[in-house]
Amino acid sequence: MQSSGAADAPRSAWGLATYVVAAILARSADGGVVVAVILLVTLSGGSGALAGAMAACVTAPHLFGPFVARRIDTSDDPRHFIAAACALFALVFTTAILGFGHLPHAVVGGLLMVVGACGPLLTGGLSSRLPYLTLPDRTSQRRAHGWDVATYGLGGTIGPSVVAGLAGTFGAVWGAAVVAVAAAASTVFTLMLPKAPPSHGGDPHQVPSALRVFTRMATDSRLRRTAYMTMLVAFGVAALPVVAVYLAPVLGVSAASAALLTAVYGIGNLAGSAGVMARPIRQRPDQAMAWYAGFLALALVLVAASGSFHFALAAYFVTGCINAYFFAATLAARTEYAPEQGKGQVYLWIGALKIAAGSAGTAVAGMVVTGSTMLALWIAVAAVVIAPVVSRIDQQAP
Repeated sequence: MQSSGAADAPRSAWGLATYVVAAILARSADGGVVVAVILLVTLSGGSGALAGAMAACVTAPHLFGPFVARRIDTSDDPRHFIAAACALFALVFTTAILGFGHLPHAVVGGLLMVVGACGPLLTGGLSSRLPYLTLPDRTSQRRAHGWDVATYGLGGTIGPSVVAGLAGTFGAVWGAAVVAVAAAASTVFTLMLPKAPPSHGGDPHQVPSALRVFTRMATDSRLRRTAYMTMLVAFGVAALPVVAVYLAPVLGVSAASAALLTAVYGIGNLAGSAGVMARPIRQRPDQAMAWYAGFLALALVLVAASGSFHFALAAYFVTGCINAYFFAATLAARTEYAPEQGKGQVYLWIGALKIAAGSAGTAVAGMVVTGSTMLALWIAVAAVVIAPVVSRIDQQAP
């Protein structure tokens, strides 16, 4: 029998610090891989259509993450499975980089699909470990969610920035190589995480299948609200980077200033995650999600109402800040509402649905924004407004 000290060992500041490093590295790899692929294709003379197809080979397999996630819940030590995904990501992506231009495009695309299939384990898979690394009280758990939001924000900023910088200076292959290095390094830090007790309680056969977990999410009103509010908000905020490119000239500044809008949004996201760490969310997760979705809709209205570039910068910052709180609330919902023996799968199901909704939001904004920047923004506002409204109706339903 373990002593209480041994049982509490994983729940330490060292475990959380190790997690943060592993997560930043993994999410930098996952965030930078699409940029790396696009630059690799375009800088070598490939067409935009080929670049888009190769990028889709990376993003589309994320939707299969939930079907892989059951292995997290059935494993006696999920660290090994997640670390193996990080290592496979690094190895296969390296092969794809070196093979591009020498192997048929179909083969490279197949390799990138393997890379994409590993992606959910570097994001939601790692997040599913966080509840076991912090103290079990609600305040500690929710403060840790602030750290997790920060790792996503940093990874999503550092990965693409470093890839683009190295590609512009040393060439696309070097830019892509840093993605593989980050994934390989995350393997080491994932294995260094303290071992947590298995979630299956000693009987992996009791872990539900991916379809049973999805059914549970559809029938449990709290998980259902978590899923569709996450999707609607992801659809809405995905328009912001696209809109930024067309909004900057409208406000009298160069299109290059769009990068500054997106960067300020990221800074706002980090500021929001710091706020969650300093003062964790106190409401019920589903209630908090509804409130923050409402605030996000108002922030998007501010973006649409921007009459100057400085006002737009402030609006983007506020939107990023509020979105960090919303994201932290969704993490709390996944942790507190998911069944213990299917927690990993719930994390990846909602993560996959979020990615799909975000991709749809980007696509819709891209199709609409060339005709009307404001229309793209109002579609985003409408999607986000629907989230708390439908949630309220759902709560009152018998």
